[in-house]
Formats: sequence, C-alpha cells, structure tokens
Amino acid sequence: MKTIFTFLFLSLCCTGIRLTAQNYYSETKTFHEDGYTYQCDVDEASMVSLYNASCTYYKTEQIDLSTGKRYEYIPGKPPLAREARTKPQCFAIVNQAFPPEIKARIDGRELTIVLYIESATGKIVDVVFNFLTGRLAEIYAQVPVSVYREIEVELKKSVRFTPSAIGKNLSYIFMFWKQDPNVTIQNAPLKPLEPVEPDLPDDESPRDDGGPIVVE
Repeated sequence: MKTIFTFLFLSLCCTGIRLTAQNYYSETKTFHEDGYTYQCDVDEASMVSLYNASCTYYKTEQIDLSTGKRYEYIPGKPPLAREARTKPQCFAIVNQAFPPEIKARIDGRELTIVLYIESATGKIVDVVFNFLTGRLAEIYAQVPVSVYREIEVELKKSVRFTPSAIGKNLSYIFMFWKQDPNVTIQNAPLKPLEPVEPDLPDDESPRDDGGPIVVE
C-alpha cells in the first residue's frame, strides 16, 4: 500500500511539473507588457513569429534603391563586411538571456533569430524570433516574452554591423542565424574589416573563424 501511495504522489508531482510548462504561443495574439508590446503570429504549421509590434522593416519588401526593384537575396551572402565582433557578441547575448532551468531542457534544439538592419549605419532595427510549438521545439514556446525582449534590447544596443557597398544601396539588410542558447563562441581577436567575397559558398553558416554571422 505504501508503494502505491508513493507512486501516486510521484505521478501527481510529474503532472504538476507538466502543467507548469506553459505554452505562451499556442495561437496568434498580442502581448501587452510593461512598456512594450509584442506580437505573436502562429501559422498553420505551428511556426511562431514573435516580434516587437513597433517594427519598422519586418513584412516590408527589400528594395534595391539603385534600381527601385526588389532585391534578389542570395542565401548565405548577406551584404555585410567581414569582421570579428558580431558573431561572439550575438551568441553571448542569446546565451545569457535564457535562464539555466530552460537551457538545461533545450537538448540541442535551435532558435532562429532574424535581423533587419539599417543599411546606412548597420544598426539593428527589427528582431524576429522563429520557433515551432510542436514536440521538437516546444521548449521555446515555454519561454516568457520578457526573455525575447531582453535579447532584442541587447542586440540593438550592443551590436553594429558594417554594410557592404551593395548593402548600403538596399532599403534594409536581412540576415538570420540559428542557435542553441547553450552554445558559446569565444571572442575572436579583432581583425581589419574585409569586403564580402563574391565566391563564398551558398551554404555558409555561423562559423568559428571570427567571421560575421551569415544567413544560412
């Protein structure tokens, strides 16, 4: 009998733990927080797009200002100069924002962070977070808006990119990367800024060689 009661007690405890793992982003809705508003859009595939409602470039077409036409983006080749600062900065900001109890449950699953960058200055203007609410990535749906807001604020405050000549002719610069918040990147020594090379492989992704974060 004692064994049965022990089993029931443990079962109730586990149920309680599951119930506290709240999915904040199960449907499209608006979060009115203290001093800011976040929008959560959920599509038919349960993909979440989470962003500050006061966005500037998100959902607008990227235009080549020299031609007035839509810019034909090349995957893996964002129009940004090579430098050593941005990758470790961005990884550290995402890493530090997540509480240890959440990081312990991520198990290698990645969060997608999308940036919309001012073409004249390299300043980050909009930050969008993408993740699934299904079983494979549900951990990110259990993270409160305040964590994502912290990442947004720190990225905008601390990180500056250097647009290439092509980038300066665009209405904005788009890029993204995927990251497990448990992953850290050691700060690379600063190097002279280098121009974007036209022969980069299309599948280039965040590297450990001190280069910038690059769209996959």
